[in-house]
Amino acid sequence: MIEHGRSFYKMSGSGNDFVFIDARSEAPGCLEDPAVVQAICARGTGVGADGIVFLRSNRNGVAIRYLNSDGSLAALCGNATLCSARLAAELGIVDPKSEFDISTDSGIVRARFRDDRPEIDLQPVAELLDCFEAAPEAGEARIGFALVGVPHLVILCDDVSKAPIVERGRQLRHHPALAHGANVNFVSRTGDRWRMRTYERGVEAETLACGTGAVATGLMLSAWGQASESVELETRSGRVLRVRHTDEEGQCLPSLSGEARIVFVGALGEPFQTST
Repeated sequence: MIEHGRSFYKMSGSGNDFVFIDARSEAPGCLEDPAVVQAICARGTGVGADGIVFLRSNRNGVAIRYLNSDGSLAALCGNATLCSARLAAELGIVDPKSEFDISTDSGIVRARFRDDRPEIDLQPVAELLDCFEAAPEAGEARIGFALVGVPHLVILCDDVSKAPIVERGRQLRHHPALAHGANVNFVSRTGDRWRMRTYERGVEAETLACGTGAVATGLMLSAWGQASESVELETRSGRVLRVRHTDEEGQCLPSLSGEARIVFVGALGEPFQTST
């Protein structure tokens, strides 16, 4: 049985939605169990979310632990981290007028607010490769790989509205060359705008947005000479994520900014039971 009465915040980062638990004074307990995470995140029978986030405070800001909707740990989620910055400010844990740290399982992320929108600096990108074979007959031009806290494939295609997101995404997500799998992002240019769609591992479906996916996509577009050091990407939700990066001493340093909203505040209630 899921813990009854525990309060939570439902948040959305450009359509990527999360259940946030304030774990500063009360440990997550059974809420970290995979079966419980799956029940809470289930759409229709639970709160409904792409994942669950446990928020704690520390000396320089906040710390988060993010679990995908299937209960698996994700070292980093860009939109969840943006939402963490917003919630930390709303709860008075941090000063939104100053920079602060967000500790994640992929390392420290520096955060700030620009024009009331959170922005985060990710860790230096470890890998940025153009090493996968595209399928031209399916409208694919190039496929790249980027490790931005978590692994991502980026597919430059003719038209994301026609791309087989789930079928192709699931196929590549389990590519034998990827030891731990990867998220799969599809991107194409329509007029003066880049549009992207993402198949997320751990959710095992298309999501309305993906923050680290946007970072990977922006970096690959720049590496391919398709975009500058700053690019805006329209997600499936219609919201825009902005990615910018600088190169310092041979390192690629990316930043991400985007929407982060508190949708509602609630409490877990009965009946709310796992399937196990």
